[in-house]
Amino acid sequence: MRKRLLPLLFLFLSPLSLWAWGVDGHRAIGKIAERHLNHRAQEQVKRLLGTETLTLVSTWPDEIRFYPEFKDTAPWHYVNTASGLAQSQYLQDLKAQTTPNAYNVLLAKLRELTDASKTPAERAMALKFVVHIVGDVHQPLHAGHAEDKGGNDIKIKYRGKDTNLHSLWDSGLIDYQGLSYTEMALQYDKTLRRRDVKVMQSTAPDQWLWESYSACEKIYQEVPNGTDVDYRYYPAHADLMRQRIVEAGIRLAGLLNDVLG
Repeated sequence: MRKRLLPLLFLFLSPLSLWAWGVDGHRAIGKIAERHLNHRAQEQVKRLLGTETLTLVSTWPDEIRFYPEFKDTAPWHYVNTASGLAQSQYLQDLKAQTTPNAYNVLLAKLRELTDASKTPAERAMALKFVVHIVGDVHQPLHAGHAEDKGGNDIKIKYRGKDTNLHSLWDSGLIDYQGLSYTEMALQYDKTLRRRDVKVMQSTAPDQWLWESYSACEKIYQEVPNGTDVDYRYYPAHADLMRQRIVEAGIRLAGLLNDVLG
């Protein structure tokens, strides 16, 4: 029993930098996606997940990654590349990477999700990873620089406490709002028009990562190592944070409507 409890203890003591968008961010993305599923996709999701929902399973890949049987999934949550790449260079580098990362694992899990030879349990697990990874790739620092581990090595102070740039974007900005994931989902989603949804769903996963990479290039420039991030940071970046969470939820729904609906 004691050995089994150790991974759980490590989970609760681990730094926020391990949790892209945090629990509330990922669940807001799942909640937004649920609101935009078509009827057929809703049925298929329910068949695969049973009593669980996209909202609840959105954090599952973070929750299990500390168990020995899932230790190899850690690199599935991000794609790190060199700094200063143009779009063509970035996309070439992204598609050339052969070690597991968020991009190639997302494509693999989408194939598993639609593979009729897979068991329902295998397809359900694939769905859980799809839900989570779509959220991860919309967090700018999950497409960060290899040389600083996606901003984890950029040490900063935020609200008087030592942290790092990656953690600030994983959970710091979301926590600052003081909203629950249901409140986030409702507020972020309520102003969307059908045209907005169609535009968001018109791009592919490689473009989502390019968007994140482009955003993080600016984020890096604003906050060099050792910066004391003050009260002006949240209002200056809140719109980008909201945009990426909404886009993740809408695009997740679009993917699932395509492959399940």
